[in-house]
Amino acid sequence: MIPELGHFALILTFVLALAQGIVSLYGAWRGNLAWMAFARPAARWQFGLVAFSLLCLAWSFVSFDFSVAYVAQNSSTKLPLFYRIAAVWGGHEGSLLLWMFMQTGWAFAVSVYSRSLPEAMLARVLGVLGLITAGFLLFVLLSSNPFERMFPVPAEGLDLNTLLQDIGLIIHPPLLYMGYVGFSVAFAFAIAALLAGRLDASWARWSRPWTTSAWLFLTLGIAVGSWWAYYELGWGGWWFWDPVENSSFVPWLAGTALIHSLAVTEKRGSFKNWTVLLAISTFSLSILGAFLVRSGVLTSVHAFATDPARGVFILSLFAVIVGSSLILFAWRAPRVGAGGQFAVVSRESLLLVNNVLLVVVTGTVLLGTLYPLIMDSLGLGKISVGPPYFNKVFVPLMIPALVLIVFGVLANWKRANVLDLVRQLALVIVFSVVLGAAIPLLYGQWQGTAALGAGLAVWIVLGSLFDVVKRVRATRSGVFSQPRSWLGQHLAHMGVAVFVLGVTMVSHYETETDVLLQPGQTAQVGAYDARFQGVHIVPGPNFSAERGTVELLRDGKVVATLYPENRTYLSSALPMTESAINTNGLRHIYVALGDKYDQGVWSVRLYYKPLVDFIWMGCLLMALGGALAISDRRYRVKQTRTAVQNKAMNTHKQVQA
Repeated sequence: MIPELGHFALILTFVLALAQGIVSLYGAWRGNLAWMAFARPAARWQFGLVAFSLLCLAWSFVSFDFSVAYVAQNSSTKLPLFYRIAAVWGGHEGSLLLWMFMQTGWAFAVSVYSRSLPEAMLARVLGVLGLITAGFLLFVLLSSNPFERMFPVPAEGLDLNTLLQDIGLIIHPPLLYMGYVGFSVAFAFAIAALLAGRLDASWARWSRPWTTSAWLFLTLGIAVGSWWAYYELGWGGWWFWDPVENSSFVPWLAGTALIHSLAVTEKRGSFKNWTVLLAISTFSLSILGAFLVRSGVLTSVHAFATDPARGVFILSLFAVIVGSSLILFAWRAPRVGAGGQFAVVSRESLLLVNNVLLVVVTGTVLLGTLYPLIMDSLGLGKISVGPPYFNKVFVPLMIPALVLIVFGVLANWKRANVLDLVRQLALVIVFSVVLGAAIPLLYGQWQGTAALGAGLAVWIVLGSLFDVVKRVRATRSGVFSQPRSWLGQHLAHMGVAVFVLGVTMVSHYETETDVLLQPGQTAQVGAYDARFQGVHIVPGPNFSAERGTVELLRDGKVVATLYPENRTYLSSALPMTESAINTNGLRHIYVALGDKYDQGVWSVRLYYKPLVDFIWMGCLLMALGGALAISDRRYRVKQTRTAVQNKAMNTHKQVQA
């Protein structure tokens, strides 16, 4: 009965979410405190019920309950326990249940950590989140039930997709969904502010930590996903502009613009309508990403489902959410004031230009992703849009955005002087040009585009350090005495710089060598020699592996031994490549084993990748910067003051009554 209990818990959650949405919003509209108070316990019960449902599905996997169709399709008796648990979200139905767990988890967090919000505002936020939960749960119950039974019960399952039998499955989807779903909170705050007619600095301050949290998780999710594809698929790359990769990158770009726009709305009261529109767009793009992955319109190793009926449901949900929110925006937007005034050159104007660039970049990536699908659906032929398009449109647009990072941080609010900014940054500009030109020389061949990328990275780092030193001197206090949100901003920007440097160097100076080797033969890779020592068979729990042994030599001495594999799983005849990587933080030696030829000859693929670790180090720094900003004390102080004011107001009302 455990699967039935899990299914029943989802039905109860749907009813409770629908009630939360209707009762809370109606209570906020009518000013009924009792109805508004329903939102908190309803959100908490939903999280508990979905968590129970997820545990029921996990138990079905652990206990080999192949009467559950989803378990039979994504597990087997040979699958290790570690992967049986991860298989809970390894397919379409289970991943949607994980999505709902995250959705209700975010609502639970809002109900716990937003005690200082006005009761009506909190009721509207949780009401919107409740309706979103109800919409997705309806999708789960009608077309994606993970607890559906199958008879007769098979004696053995089909096993988990061989591509997913990796530790990346444990980490990547939860992080990615935390980001995707987290933007629903930013969306809910925006809709709640529109419903209340209060698009002020308070709304932006309340929304900002939640938006940054979602962005943080999405950053980590994308980084882990690119690393997973990098070493698991044996491609030797880190990003391929795959349509499903783009489906997570597009909301990340919009979310980045939203974070900066929220800062202006909070500080200066400007960009109110623009910020709301970005909040709506970011969450809408997250839902669009879910549609692309689950509709069957895309063929990708990352795609989950190929059922068009499911795609129609998600597309309908997308249309309802986007359509209703835009109608509300069109109704309320004309009543919103213009906000604080600012000059043509100011921090506001620079952030606005940066926002516009990010939005244009988002649009170009989205266009390149959707255009082939639109052409195909109209019967105009099949075309493919690959890396050349994305690189040619993405890079030129991002260059001015990277330049503006430093100017935007140093410029004054309301009005700034261009000559004064240039004068302050004169040494930074000189060192950026000199070091940017010098870094490519370390790799033996000077290239202009490599120098440009390196120079931009140095520019951001030195500009951030300049601002830190300037503020420390002005305040006469230590670095760690400065506001955490300000420190987090600079840490995130330095993460961008590290990321840019890694991408630039690996794109310009990586080398790839495909060789045929017999045991004892060597091939050069970078400044190293790779000596092939042969292949032997290694049995696994549910696979058999051909494991190669490759010794890495420097000046005739063995510095590392690598073991690339070709695995053949019992459930699939297709071999899986497991690469082997040696890293020292400044470069990767990447080895992938190919096919066997006559007389013990094997094909071996060797890559030398300089600074490729900087890509993921940069993402980690960005995420750490976001975490530091979220922990800023000023949010807690202001919220505490607001809580005291609300309590005093409620007491006054009770006395009057």
